[in-house]
Parts: sequence; C-alpha cells; structure tokens
Amino acid sequence: MLFLKVCASSSAASTARKMAGVGITFVFLAASAVAQKAAAPSNKQLASAAIERKVDSLLKQMTLEEKIGQLVQYNDSGYAGAADAAQLAANPEARNGVNSMELAASGKLGSMLNTVGAEKTNAFQHAAVDKSRLHIPLLFGADIIHGYRTIYPQPLGLGATFDPELVKDVAHMSAVEATTAGVRWFYSPMVDISRDARWGRTTEGAGEDAYLGAAMARAYIQGYQGDDLSNPESVAASVKHFAAYGAAEAGREYNTTDMSEIRLRQDYLPPYKAAVEAGAATIMSAFNALNGVPATANPFLLQKVLRDEWGFDGFVVSDYTAIMELTHHGIALDPATATRKAFLAGVDVDMMSHYYDTELPGLIRSGQVPMSVVDESVRRVLRVKFALGLFEHPYARGTEITAAVSEHRPLVRKAAEESFVLLKNDAVQGNPVLPLSSGAKKIALIGPLGDNPGEMLGSWSGGPQLSDVVTIKAALESRAKKNDGSVVFEKGTEFTGTSDSGFAGAVQAAKQADVAVLALGESGVMSGEAGSRAHLDLPGNQEQLLEAVAATGKPIVLLVFSGRPLVLTWAAQHVAAIMEVWFPGTEAGSAIADVLYGDVSPSGKLPMSFPWAVGQEPLYYNQFPTGRPATGIDLMQPPGGDSRFFSRYIDVPNRALFPFGFGLTYTQFSYGKVSLSRTAVPLREANVQGARNLMTATATVTNAGSRAATEVVQCYVGNLGASVEQPIRSLQGFARVTLKPGESRQVSFPLGFDELSFYNSENRAVVEPTQYTVWVGDSSLATDSAEFKVNP
Repeated sequence: MLFLKVCASSSAASTARKMAGVGITFVFLAASAVAQKAAAPSNKQLASAAIERKVDSLLKQMTLEEKIGQLVQYNDSGYAGAADAAQLAANPEARNGVNSMELAASGKLGSMLNTVGAEKTNAFQHAAVDKSRLHIPLLFGADIIHGYRTIYPQPLGLGATFDPELVKDVAHMSAVEATTAGVRWFYSPMVDISRDARWGRTTEGAGEDAYLGAAMARAYIQGYQGDDLSNPESVAASVKHFAAYGAAEAGREYNTTDMSEIRLRQDYLPPYKAAVEAGAATIMSAFNALNGVPATANPFLLQKVLRDEWGFDGFVVSDYTAIMELTHHGIALDPATATRKAFLAGVDVDMMSHYYDTELPGLIRSGQVPMSVVDESVRRVLRVKFALGLFEHPYARGTEITAAVSEHRPLVRKAAEESFVLLKNDAVQGNPVLPLSSGAKKIALIGPLGDNPGEMLGSWSGGPQLSDVVTIKAALESRAKKNDGSVVFEKGTEFTGTSDSGFAGAVQAAKQADVAVLALGESGVMSGEAGSRAHLDLPGNQEQLLEAVAATGKPIVLLVFSGRPLVLTWAAQHVAAIMEVWFPGTEAGSAIADVLYGDVSPSGKLPMSFPWAVGQEPLYYNQFPTGRPATGIDLMQPPGGDSRFFSRYIDVPNRALFPFGFGLTYTQFSYGKVSLSRTAVPLREANVQGARNLMTATATVTNAGSRAATEVVQCYVGNLGASVEQPIRSLQGFARVTLKPGESRQVSFPLGFDELSFYNSENRAVVEPTQYTVWVGDSSLATDSAEFKVNP
C-alpha cells in the first residue's frame, strides 16, 4: 500500500477569531507522511461563512447562563462519583449533585461524556432540543479508542501496521457504529509520543516516533471526520492530550513533563500539528504540567502554539476534572482562580469539574474574565455543533448496533493480521517454526490468554459483547479439525499469580504435542490510563511457566499480548518463535490462526523499541550523539580496550533488544544500494518552508524468498554539521510493498523542507548548509546509505 503525502496550504485562521512478476522491476513513489512544519491551514469545515452567520445569530439571543451552559460538560449522573471525593472536597457545591436532565432542559448543559446508547442519548437530546429556550442540541462524547462494537487492535498495534489507509478505514468504521448510539464526538486519537514503556497509556498511541505518529494522527482524523462533518456517519475528533503527556517523568501517570522547546517542537508536537492540519474539530488538554505550567492552564500551548501559530478554529476541552486538579498542581488556591487560569489560557469546555458553571458568573461580574472571551469560547462550541449538523439531525442515527457487525469483521481481522510483529523465528530440525507445518497435528495451547475473550480487547474497548470475540482456542480448534489434528488447552497460571499448581498440566500437554503455543503477557487493565508499571517482565510467574514448558524441548511459539514493549530477554535467548500480537480485538483468534498457519505472512514493524532491561527506559532509536560514543550502538564494549569512559551501559547492550521498525516475515527481503537524485542542494532552495522534492532517495527491494509477503520499506535521514545537535537518524518516509517471490521494485522517497529541516536555537524550523546521510532498509538499523550536502 502506498503512503502518499498530502500537503495542504491556506491562510491562517482569521485574526478576528483569535483570542488575545519475477525479475520485473516496477517504480513507484513513497511520499512523506505529513507536512510537519508547514504553515497550518484553518479548518475549512468549521470556518465557513454560512456557519459563522448561524453562530452570530444564535449568540446574540443567548443569555449569560445559556452561554456558560455551552461550556459545561457532565455525564448522566451529573457529577463525579465517589472515587473523586477527594477532588470534590475542593468544591463543596459539586457535592450537592446536579441533575443533568434538568440542566439539558434549561439550556445549561452543552455536552455530555460517556453517555452512550440511542435510548439514553435521545432522551437527553429531547430534553435539550424540545424544552430549552433556544433548542440547542447536546454533543455526546465518548472514549471510543479502537472500535465501538466491532473492536480492532489498540492504537499501538495499529502503529505497527505502518498503514495509514488501514487506520483511516477502521476509524471510519468505528464512527459508523458509534453514531447509531448518538455519539458524535470521540475522545481520540491520542497522539502523544511515548518513549517510555513504563507509561500505561503507551497503548493508546502510535509509539516513539514523531513521523509515524503524525502519519497516524492524520489518518484517524480523516477516518473519523471524513470530508464532511455534517454526514451523519461522521464524528468530531478530540486530539489528546495536548501536550507532551507521553513524556511524563519515570513513565508515571499524571506526572510532570520537562523538556526544551526544541525537543517539544521537533519530537512531540508534530502529531498534534498533523491532526490540526487534517482538520481536527476539537483538542483535549493534558493532565501533566509542561515545564512547570499545567497544560490545562498553559497559554503557550493553548494560545501561542495551537491558535496563533496553527490557526486552530475548534474548541479545547479539559480532561476529566483537570481544571479542578489545578489546585493539586499548586497554581491555584481556590476554584475561582483555577477557573480563571484555565479559561483565559484557552480551555473552552470544562469536563466534570463543575467549575465553569459555578465560578464563571462571578469572574465575569468582577471583570476578571472579559465577556468577549466567553463569547469566543461559546462561538467555538457552536461552530462545531453546526458543522456536525446537530441542529438538523440531533438524534442517534438509525438502529443502534448492539453486536459486532459481520461486514466489519474482515476489516478488523485484516487490521489485527497487519499489526502482528514477528520478533523471532528460528529453525528447529532444519525448518523455521512458523508457519506451522502440516506435521504439527497436536498443539498444546498454554497460558492465561489462550481462551480469554475479554482479554483479547485490551483497555478502552468501547462496548463490545464478549460472545462476538474469537478466542485463540476456538480458532486453533477449528483449524486443527480441518487438518485432522487436535488442540489441548492448559491455562497454566493466572496473570499475576504465584502458584505453580497449573505447571504440571501445561508441561504434560507440551510433552504430548508437536508444538506448544504459549499465550502470555499482560491483562488489558495493566495498560491504559493509570497502568504505569515499574517492571516490564511477563507478569506474575508467567516466565517461570515459559521456562518449564521450554525445558520439554518441544518447539515453542510465544504469543505476547501487551499494550507496551515488554522485557523478553530470556525468551529471545531460549524460545524459537516469538510474535507480538498486542491486544488484537474481536477477530483476535482468527487473525492469529491465519498468521500461525501461513495464510497470511506477518508484516508488522515495531512502533516502539523493546528493551533488554527496564533500566534502559526511556528507550528510542533516534537518540542524540554524545562526545564519547561507543563504537556502534550494538556494542557493550567501547573502543580502546577496557576503558570505561564512553556512553554505554556496563551490564546490558546500548541497543534495543528489538529496535524500532523491526519485524520479520515468512520470506527474506534484500535491498540494493541507495541512490540520490542529486549530490548537493543549494541552501536557497532548501531553506524555503513548503519546498518539496529537493532530493529523491531510491532503493530497490527484492523478495529473495519463496513466499509472497509485504515489506515496510523505511527511509531514515541523519544530519551532521548543524548548529544544534541532531538525532543520529530519524524516520522520514515509509511504504508498504507487497512482492511475489523473486519480484523487485524501486521505492523512492522525496525529501523536502519538512524532511530536512530542524528547529534551531531560536525555535525556528530551518535548513542549514550541512551534510546528510540517507538510509533505506527494513528497520531503524538499516545499513545501506548515501550522502548529499546542502551547500551555502
């Protein structure tokens, strides 16, 4: 599948709306993901004159109470639950509770979260539309992260597909399903860059790389919103969490983030910016503080970057009770101050803090919050509602989907198959363990994930029915019957168990089998929000179970389920075949069986680096050089004998166990030399924002094996001689290429300003007269390269 760059250019948002065949060679193009540093266009779906006239007319009719109501969001219970008692203590009025239905009927409620289902949403919508004075519809939002009824792999697994078109398709599918329940607003995509596998919400993003993250961000927006937000099957996206939430210290949830502005702009902001350029309708602020200022009260992020630089026309919503939590951050002593700081920084909608409705009236009367700022926030909310067509079609679309949709299953099955990453596939008795041979009649399926439908879904899995989920056991049994074989299942242990009472049964099953398939890893609740882990090994005594089965000497296929990279050091040294399968979704078992039996060759590539040890975290491929580098990133020993004074660990290799971009398949791909269209580029051409095709890098990839398969061809760029230290290499292009045995293709990557520029000490995107190296290969460890210069 070809991944093409889409460049869009238009004027910034109006300043008036800114707050202060064998042997045959084919040629095709693999373009860059996004214009990461180009001027952002305004959102054409929100910035239409027709919508603006409607907003102006409605705004003139609204009372202050009705205006503030548009900036207030609750769930159907009206206020946060008992789990939030500590936070609610800071706001006694919230303890009295609020009747959300009454608020809707009186025009004092603008949106609701996680109020899902056609019957429920329609009831609230009727209250707002039929009973309120101005009949303004509600906007229903929900955490639809990787499917509503028909569940596809979690976002980190989708990142492993390197297939934005596929991501676009599944995103649209989830919108089609959720809109039948009245949900027109997704708290997705999460585009936070995560380089620390300890962070639980790693599972919700595309991994460690800004370029890949930006590509996926754009795909989600296109899938959710389409070309017309008013289409009843479209939903408004809420891009989260703005910003740099994935860089929380020590990978601990809700923790602080501290980084230079250069790193922020070059490594963490590109996915958010790509989403805005793609037309994201809303943004969600983050829980974390950035350089000492909480993101929910951060005018640098919400005003200077988001609105002034990027021309964002939609509205910003806080995360759950994040405005209330400003007191815990220590920057506000009371609800009024927290409200004033968040609102003036640029947070338009208060999610569940119960602050805007209680505190804004007094702040407006005292002059601390100008009425013009309130009007502008209300304008942004109304703009999205009109764009969605809610005034014309406020109710749930059609008949609500209450089970996995049969016509959607092939798509989510394909998504799961593309997400699997084959990490190891050694030969046993002269042949690779995978795909399973026809001689593998007896299969021992072992592990707590072998027959566990709920755990195939992972965290944030919409509203699926477990009866729709295909388990590994069910799928393997079905395949075994066709092959006159059999499957014996032994759970072996629990996720975090310490008892070895199930080991004997597992070992006995393995001894009697031709091959043992072990389904091990995390439970879904061990990743996601509040799922930070200090240890990244297989939980509980699962590794001991693996060791006991391995001692039988039978061939083993280890299936790793996780929402993050795990430490698989022992398995990598002792297990013949390892495949990371993430949390695959509704069609989990079917997709796994397809790949295990070779109906489909695995094509996934790692979106995050897997460590040798947790002490390497945060770990990412595009590290910066040092003044004392070890010779090669693979080596534990530095040059010069036993000298200690080089940048290295003394107990593990510097490199990742399995690096970013790595993934095997059932064939072998070879690469020809990298060729460049020019040996030099004049600076006057290169240092122009939006300049494209300044240089084209081309390489030939050949399927040198005996099976058809898909390769993700990757292009990396390194820059030496710049005024600011640059990463050793960074991903700047990729393409999915499917080849028959013996078939070759040339793959070309155009490199322009977006791919060659960096942020200098003045935080400006520039190209300087420097030397560039371009690598093209199968992972971040690609070795084939060529060089060119940018001349003064």
